[in-house]
Amino acid sequence: MQDKLSIARRWFMKDCGVGLGALALRGLASAATKQPHFTPKAKRVIYLFMAGAPSHLELFDNKPQLAKFNGTLPPADLLKGYRAAFINPNSTLLGPKFPFAKYGHSGAELSELLPHLAKVVDDIAIVKSMNTDAFNHAPGQLLMNTGSMIFGRPSFGAWTTYGLGAESEDLPAFVVFSTGKKGPSGGNSCWGSGFLPTTHQGVQFRASGDPVLYLSNPEGVDAKLQRDSLDSISRLNHMKLDSSGDPEIATRISSYEMAFRMQSSAPELMDISKEPKHILDMYGAEPGKPSFANCVLLARRMAERGVRFTQIFHEAWDQHGSLTKDIKQNCKDTDQACAALVTDLKQRGMLDDTLVVWGGEFGRTPMTQGGNDGRDHHPNAFTMWMAGGGTRPGLVLGATDDLGFNVVEDKVHVHDLHATLLHLLGFDHTKLTYKSQGRNFRLTDVHGQVVQKLLA
Repeated sequence: MQDKLSIARRWFMKDCGVGLGALALRGLASAATKQPHFTPKAKRVIYLFMAGAPSHLELFDNKPQLAKFNGTLPPADLLKGYRAAFINPNSTLLGPKFPFAKYGHSGAELSELLPHLAKVVDDIAIVKSMNTDAFNHAPGQLLMNTGSMIFGRPSFGAWTTYGLGAESEDLPAFVVFSTGKKGPSGGNSCWGSGFLPTTHQGVQFRASGDPVLYLSNPEGVDAKLQRDSLDSISRLNHMKLDSSGDPEIATRISSYEMAFRMQSSAPELMDISKEPKHILDMYGAEPGKPSFANCVLLARRMAERGVRFTQIFHEAWDQHGSLTKDIKQNCKDTDQACAALVTDLKQRGMLDDTLVVWGGEFGRTPMTQGGNDGRDHHPNAFTMWMAGGGTRPGLVLGATDDLGFNVVEDKVHVHDLHATLLHLLGFDHTKLTYKSQGRNFRLTDVHGQVVQKLLA
């Protein structure tokens, strides 16, 4: 009787599709059909991450008083309890390096370094009252991307694909580019899946050559041989999956199949030479020459093809010295393409449901570093901007004090930003959770409030 029951149980689990392996694969497949908590405004995200921390005082937050008191010591009461990353807080104040002007119907003030963004200023929402808990790059980038300064938490992109699933069968749901002088200080954890299934982690694409390493077949391997090899490997993986139920094996099976499909989809995607000349000129993109502009144009192409989350890390903004020269070059490298993305999405009818986010991990000090041409890390106040996806166009939210040191109006913490972005994607941030180590985790941890003023 026991043997019959055992045989019947094995037959039921194996042949009726309810074995551990089948459950794992079904769970993985369901990632493509998940529903948000309520109707989302945004269906996809393009996140332009300016790693290294742009100076809000040179770009967005005009401070005539800072210019007036250039070279003097900051008020003592302002520095009480303040800790900078490298400089003595008693360093003298440093006035803005570039003039500002007002643009658009919103009258938003922008630096002369952002002439292209000035043309689309009425299509974006500028938040001048961001603040964070971190004042060094790695923890700051981790907090901004994962909601925690601790390694090992899922990234915002991973939470997005976990919540919304994938749209494309031939491309990853979450794609990452790195275009700066080096990769982000937070490393791969900035786009990792943490304790979520690894199918949700970002896939890093290269800006030239094969989009992903080893995507091309080696000499002597044709499509049939590769297909036969993958089928054999898949059978072995399924045997192991059926016996263990390990969801990571299901992820591996899915990854192999995705890589096979990407051999035909990725090269076509990456060939921006097929774009009309006026589009290439609008972005400042040059086919065959790796650049931030090329990657931004690729982000738009990915959005069209169903990539859920595209993130570009441009690690170039850490101006402790040579501020005047380097930030000018940074803006030359990025401003045109960022503005072109907003324009391009709008004219294609994609801006309403594509959320564009621009910003770094923190701001820069009103005090000087490196003689009189640099600024230290500053967590108390910085600026970000967003466009589309249900954000309010033409909005300028929040304000800092006369020196750009502290937020004095409509403070937005990183957790509040995450709560708001998830809201735009159709999620109650308190309910988008995943159980790990005995408790439910979320992107916003135990914090965060939706910033209603940011919503259209």
